[in-house]
Amino acid sequence: MSNENKSEAMEDEVLNNVENQELNQEDQSVEEETVETEPALSVEEQLQEDLNKEKDKFLRLFAEFENYKKRTSKERMDLFKTAGQEVLVSLLPVLDDFERAMKELAKSDDKEMVKGVALIQNKLVDTLKAKGLQDIVVKQGDDFDAEIHDAITQIPAPNKKLKGKVIDVIEKGFKLGDKIIRHPKVVVGN
Repeated sequence: MSNENKSEAMEDEVLNNVENQELNQEDQSVEEETVETEPALSVEEQLQEDLNKEKDKFLRLFAEFENYKKRTSKERMDLFKTAGQEVLVSLLPVLDDFERAMKELAKSDDKEMVKGVALIQNKLVDTLKAKGLQDIVVKQGDDFDAEIHDAITQIPAPNKKLKGKVIDVIEKGFKLGDKIIRHPKVVVGN
C-alpha cells in the first residue's frame, strides 16, 4: 500500500471515529432527556400500580362472568317455559277434534256418551293448561290485529260497525306463556 492510500485510509478512519462519537453523544443526550422527562417510580409505587391494574382486570372479569351467569340463567328459564311447545302444538288438533265432537254429540240423545267425552276433553284441557297453555280469547266484533289474528278471508261487513272487525272465529288461538304458538284464524269484515 502506498503512503497516499495509507493516509486516505487513516483519514477515513478518523472521520468514522468522529462521526461515531457524535452519534454516541446524540444517543446519550436523547437517553438523558428521556430519563429526565419520566419521573422515576419507586418500587412501592410500581407495585401499587401493578396491583391496581390486576384489580381492574379482576373486576372486569368478575363482571363479565356475572353477566354470563345471568344470560345463561335467562336462556335456561326461557327454554323451560317453551320446552314442551312442540308437544303442545301437536296436541292442539286433538283439542279441536274434541270441540267438534262435543258439538256433534250435543245433537244426540246419548247423555252418557256426552258426559264421558266431556270428561276426557276436560282432563286434556286441564292438563294442557297446567303445562302453560292459554286460550287467546277472540269474540265477534273485536278489532282485527294482524299481530295476533290470522285473517283467513274478508267478507262484506253486515253493518258498518263490523268493518275492520272480527266477524267469525274459525279456529281458536293459543299462547304458551307470552309466546303465541297458534294464531286464531278469523274472518274479517270489509
